[in-house]
Amino acid sequence: MTFAKTLLAGALLAVIGNAAAAVTADEAKQLGTRLTRVGAETGANADGTIPAYTGGLITAPAGFKAGTSIRPDPFASEKPRLTITSKNMAQYEGQLTVGARALLKKYPNYRIDVYPTHRTVALPDRVLDNTAANATRASTKDGGLGISGAIGGYPFPIPKSGYEAMWNHLLRYVGVASNFKYDNWNVDSSGTPALATSGKLFVEYPYYDPAATKPAEETDVYFRTKIFYNAPARRAGEALMAVDVVNPFKRPRRAWLYLPGQRRVKLAPDISYDTPNPGTAGSATYDDAWIFNGSMDRYDFNLVGKKEVLVPYNTYRLTYAKKAAEVTTPQFVNPDLVRWELHRVWVVEAKLKPGKRHIYAKRTFYLDEDSWTALAADQYDANGRLYRASFAHMSPSYDTRTPNAETQVFYDLTSGVYNISFLMGPYDGIRYTNPLPVNQWSPDALAGAGVR
Repeated sequence: MTFAKTLLAGALLAVIGNAAAAVTADEAKQLGTRLTRVGAETGANADGTIPAYTGGLITAPAGFKAGTSIRPDPFASEKPRLTITSKNMAQYEGQLTVGARALLKKYPNYRIDVYPTHRTVALPDRVLDNTAANATRASTKDGGLGISGAIGGYPFPIPKSGYEAMWNHLLRYVGVASNFKYDNWNVDSSGTPALATSGKLFVEYPYYDPAATKPAEETDVYFRTKIFYNAPARRAGEALMAVDVVNPFKRPRRAWLYLPGQRRVKLAPDISYDTPNPGTAGSATYDDAWIFNGSMDRYDFNLVGKKEVLVPYNTYRLTYAKKAAEVTTPQFVNPDLVRWELHRVWVVEAKLKPGKRHIYAKRTFYLDEDSWTALAADQYDANGRLYRASFAHMSPSYDTRTPNAETQVFYDLTSGVYNISFLMGPYDGIRYTNPLPVNQWSPDALAGAGVR
């Protein structure tokens, strides 16, 4: 029996009141030995196609200029070790997500180039130290919808439930503050690309404030984002802001929109769940962003277990691609730019709760063991048919020890349309910064910045 299966088989969810208990001190001793401090398996897999973890990539390759946001591909000279197409996919079916298999079946020219695996994710020591401490003090609350006892690290390095695993994704480390300019493109079923939106995104995780000295309270903000749109012309001058707290059961997401035509900011409670995201021209929902975001209250989340899966990884060629035309090829993103690697992932299955509404009746998420980032998802409709397939493209920022999987692709398998979001290469990539002043996160500040 594998370690992951043993862990799941022995995971009895202790409940005290309405809070799920943290792991025991004996279980936590695995962190830093058999497991990394974020709970990934330290060792290689059986045939060596997944190497042992040695701390990640922290040395920039030749050509990187300190202080810039363009990160050269450290593996540019490598060649694929194999290529998967519709003709040989049966041989590798067990390593493919359901969505990847569907794309191979639907498009004869689609291919997956598999490269040697590199476990490049590196994290700051304070995040690792806090994660190890969270293991024995963090717990879920209100049926998994909130957490308590966690500070500045992944809350559940040894997860016992699907909710705990998804909280690791929601609280994944991507820096304290960052921003980047980007384009989102839709490619229709005829292969014609169209600019969905263009803008500048600001993201902050106050949860990772280095000055924090105590665990986050239930109404503390853990995530906030705002976007200023500059294209297409009909959306130029619009702005959006959303804020999430540690326990959305206590205080749901707050969101605002600035509409230049009305010259006012308005509350926007629909910026959540399955509301079509205009930033993708409706090709994805608001909670598809970053593969999943927001409250988990509409689904039951089940931790299926650990699996070796091919996912987009070390995709620097795509993340920093300069020309959108090279990326937005008909039917699917240019396979020449997508690097696939075999990694261990945690599989979480979400099923819609009775009485709840969402366009996806079931979702399967694949969480990278080294970063807890959701790198893929399969989304099913009410009839149980695969509706959409999503992928996030990991390309760690080795100069800051920060995972980066902002560039995402959403395939609609019914309409044949796909969307690529947060294509940042034309604008020099992601920048890690100090947080904005608190007054910049007010609705009034959103109005002032969005005026055109």
